Amino acid sequence: MSDLEKIHTGIPELDMVLRGGLPKQRIHLIEGRPGSGKTTIGLRFLIDGAEKGETCLYVSLSETVEELCATAASHGWSLERIALREVVPAEVQLGRQQSVLFPSEVELGETIAAITGAVQDIAPTRVVIDSMSELRMVADDPMRYRRQIVALKRFLLRQDCTTLLMDDLTDDPRQYDLQGTVHGVITLEQREREFGAARRRLRVVKMRGAEFQSGWHDFAITAREVYVFPSLIADEHKGERSHGAITSEIPALDGMLGGGLARGTSVLILGPTGVGKSSLALQYANVAAERKEHVAYFAFDESRDTLVERANGLSMRAADAIDKGTIYWERINPSRISPGEFIWKVRRQVEDQGAAVVVIDSLNSYLETMHEEKALMLQMHELLSYLSNQGVLSILIVGQSGLLNDVGDPLDIAFISDTVILMRYFEAEGNVRKAISVVKKRPGRHETSIRELSLTAAGVAVGPALDEFQGVLGGAPRTAAEASGAPAPDTPPPVQHD
Repeated sequence: MSDLEKIHTGIPELDMVLRGGLPKQRIHLIEGRPGSGKTTIGLRFLIDGAEKGETCLYVSLSETVEELCATAASHGWSLERIALREVVPAEVQLGRQQSVLFPSEVELGETIAAITGAVQDIAPTRVVIDSMSELRMVADDPMRYRRQIVALKRFLLRQDCTTLLMDDLTDDPRQYDLQGTVHGVITLEQREREFGAARRRLRVVKMRGAEFQSGWHDFAITAREVYVFPSLIADEHKGERSHGAITSEIPALDGMLGGGLARGTSVLILGPTGVGKSSLALQYANVAAERKEHVAYFAFDESRDTLVERANGLSMRAADAIDKGTIYWERINPSRISPGEFIWKVRRQVEDQGAAVVVIDSLNSYLETMHEEKALMLQMHELLSYLSNQGVLSILIVGQSGLLNDVGDPLDIAFISDTVILMRYFEAEGNVRKAISVVKKRPGRHETSIRELSLTAAGVAVGPALDEFQGVLGGAPRTAAEASGAPAPDTPPPVQHD
């Protein structure tokens, strides 16, 4: 274990990724393309120090003090307690005076001296230097630049301050690599989607002598704050699993499931549109809420008004539970959210509110709307493992294409769940009816029968087994007699001819 003293960044979730924060009195690099969020993170780091009574300094080589203050104001932050210094590189100053001659004798050392002078004058405990790309513009060659950076590093270490260097990654190929010089490196990335908000990610490339969580982590910059969403490692979150089952209060359905759905497992409800998948999930949510258990319902497809209208039509009191907070309902727009942020929302309901049931309605919208994102299925598998470790019942809804026959599974994800409930339309006696069956249940027994499902004003009802039919799941069943070739009971035997 590392015994380095660490300093908070002002972003609690980033401190989680860093296993406590940045090593104190060290030099760290925040690198990323323009617009990736470096300045905002740097300002948040200094504001956190100022709020703790520390002396903080922001050295800007690219932006004016007015621009920095405007950036802070856009987030509702004040920089009054932070020393702001503009350092204009010598070459830029000469460039303002003469547009033809850029003499090679202009020294990078003059700019470095201006930076060190500002640090000596202020004597800060936290420093941000933004950005190193401006220093590269002044340098004659990579070796000279590196020597000056090493000299700056030694100076800063003697000042007992924690420093963040910002780098725009504008040199290509990278001849002025700073990663080998500093103690820690955090890379920021902004990726544009085909549709919707850009996705921001970060990763810790290195952190000498300190532990950190490797890999990419989504983050977001909002009007008021910076949020980091640490990637989920399910094995690091072990809770006390509750035993017993969560029932639906529908005797026939609970009987099909061997008594109910086990806590700490995941159930996949599959079926075509309109067959009753969301109503069935709402039944479990409503019953759990009536037992004073917290439910988290994340809807990707429908509004709160639509859900409440459905609940009222089925004589459920879900609206009251949502108003009281027993059922936490949130509409998720997958085009505006990253996978990491969604998982973080689920975690907050489990860890902060003690959710016993989590409903995701539907998985199609989550996976298909974000189809350009990679490893979404792996992230979903990790989320289900995490919920299992916490003893939470996970209900996932997946819509299937088609209505009566040729119903397909567009996502092919049944393998990630413990239980699969299959719902179907079928035609009988001139009517379109609904059927339900349990085709998989890892923990415990379950019925293999197919039963009729009805959605009525009194609620969700499950009838007796459809023993008189065969081929119900195909959409166009036949009676058992027709399937065996025997005459139907009310049909006279065919006339025999010699």
